[in-house]
Amino acid sequence: MTPTTLSLNAMATRFEVILHGDDPARLRGAGEEALAEIQRLDRELSFYDAGSEISRINARAAIEPVRPDPRVFRLLARCRELHRLTDGAFDITIAPLMRAWGFTGSSGKIPEPEQVRSALESVGMRHVIRDEARGTVRFDRPGVAIDLGAVGKGYAIEQAVEILRECGVESALIHGGTSTIYAIGTPPGQDAWRVAIRNPSDDGAPVDLVDLRNCALSVSAVHGKSFIEGGTEYGHVIDPRTGRTVTSTRLAAVVGPSATDSDALSTALLVLGREWLPTLAERFPGSRGIVVPAVE
Repeated sequence: MTPTTLSLNAMATRFEVILHGDDPARLRGAGEEALAEIQRLDRELSFYDAGSEISRINARAAIEPVRPDPRVFRLLARCRELHRLTDGAFDITIAPLMRAWGFTGSSGKIPEPEQVRSALESVGMRHVIRDEARGTVRFDRPGVAIDLGAVGKGYAIEQAVEILRECGVESALIHGGTSTIYAIGTPPGQDAWRVAIRNPSDDGAPVDLVDLRNCALSVSAVHGKSFIEGGTEYGHVIDPRTGRTVTSTRLAAVVGPSATDSDALSTALLVLGREWLPTLAERFPGSRGIVVPAVE
């Protein structure tokens, strides 16, 4: 049986959905609806689009409370909880540090120590004040900015998966580039969707082969956007607690039931390293992690 395959460019990557079933027209309609939701979320969650909900929050929340779309408001609540459960390693207020390191719109540069110290003053979820009763968000100081780059693709895939399931899809794989994958059911005649995690050393051998059924896989790595100076590679993943880029871990992957969570957790695991693997399993039941250190 030939699968139905559709794709879309959004969130600076290529999303693809592969669907199996006996009604290609129905599958195509479901896939198109799922990809349309990803495109909508791209416009809503973008850090760079001046008309997005995130840009509106960043522009106004230090001046007055902002009432975002209820779904964005709930996503921010989940990001706060993920921040707490990862001991601050996942933090959507990372934007000031990304600017200091030159990763906002360019390939990066080593900042002056004072630039890092200044950026750190505006980093931390304590600066994001949510009013549950009014459904509003505000910042407690100027300079705070949120960036959902470490969770947006996973969240978009999770919303797309809900649409596919509502449409009755029982076998599908949807992915956003090399960032996050979600598997619905299994391919025809197989027990799982088998996915290879590519080795960052590019030697052709996969880090691991992962069997997915009704779960997500997310991968984070330093080589996605990085620069080399003095023989050291500085990647775009920054420890929000220290302001330093991650250099001790090359790749981290997380398998778990939620694509939103796995996307955020792979970033946190890249920051925290393999020592945090037992904590990951304890705090996020049904999840497991894979870590490739910079030096074995």
